[in-house]
Amino acid sequence: MNFQNIIKIISGIFSVLGAIFLLRIMSTGDDQIKMDASMGDFSVVTPLILLAIAILTIAVLVTVVFSLRGLASDMTKVKKFLITTGLFIVTVAISFAVSDGMETPLKDGEILSANGSRWVETGIRVFYILTFVAFASMIFSSVKRIISK
Repeated sequence: MNFQNIIKIISGIFSVLGAIFLLRIMSTGDDQIKMDASMGDFSVVTPLILLAIAILTIAVLVTVVFSLRGLASDMTKVKKFLITTGLFIVTVAISFAVSDGMETPLKDGEILSANGSRWVETGIRVFYILTFVAFASMIFSSVKRIISK
């Protein structure tokens, strides 16, 4: 039995389980699920959520394993990966250093801590920096291609 057959069998099992759980949810009905949920009973929906988490976990693990396997095959890829990862970490560090946080009240009455606020601002800054870098890279490659022709 080869790897593809195993994947097909596992996919089939997950598909059948997903269909069974979906049919169970559909047969229960929205009103009953809402009433059960208001009393803390999530037993109808939980199996489908756990199946989705299991499938997501397997997909992420397989992606990481095959990515690392592909990286390990060529040392120039490892070097590029380490440089790119290092630049990303530097971007996050710079964004964190220039961000400041302050306690912020949320809509639900909770308070976002100063550290949480700082991390949100850091994420926004990283997003803007990476968006600018992507845009500049596209412009640079387009201009380079036009000049070379």
